[in-house]
Amino acid sequence: MNNFVWPVRIYYEDTDAGGVVFHANYLKFFERARTEMLRAMGYEQDALAASEGIVFAVRSVQVDYLSPARFNELLQVTAKVSKAKKVSFTFEQTITRGDVILCQGNIRIACLDVQTLRPKAIPEILIRALEHTINEY
Repeated sequence: MNNFVWPVRIYYEDTDAGGVVFHANYLKFFERARTEMLRAMGYEQDALAASEGIVFAVRSVQVDYLSPARFNELLQVTAKVSKAKKVSFTFEQTITRGDVILCQGNIRIACLDVQTLRPKAIPEILIRALEHTINEY
């Protein structure tokens, strides 16, 4: 099964004084890949907020840091929907350098009403598209 892949270059600002990527920045890389995956599917988050009245928020994160990334490396960040439910979906994600897995995580995303920030059902067309990616990516 293939994953959606987004390239990320490590800039100086991503690293600590030792030239190693700061742990919280891996979460930023995961976020970018999820956003780009949705964009590749034809869903812009600002458009979803305006037309469907929904926004997405991270509900939970489980991350394993396996090996450090360093300044100027080119990494691949993957995103794959592993579960799609009525008001949430879960991504399996990895960050790799070539064949080496540096970081892996499971990120659960909640769908919220843009006005109340309370859980709201994912629009049917989007839930179908997300369910389709479980087998596609």
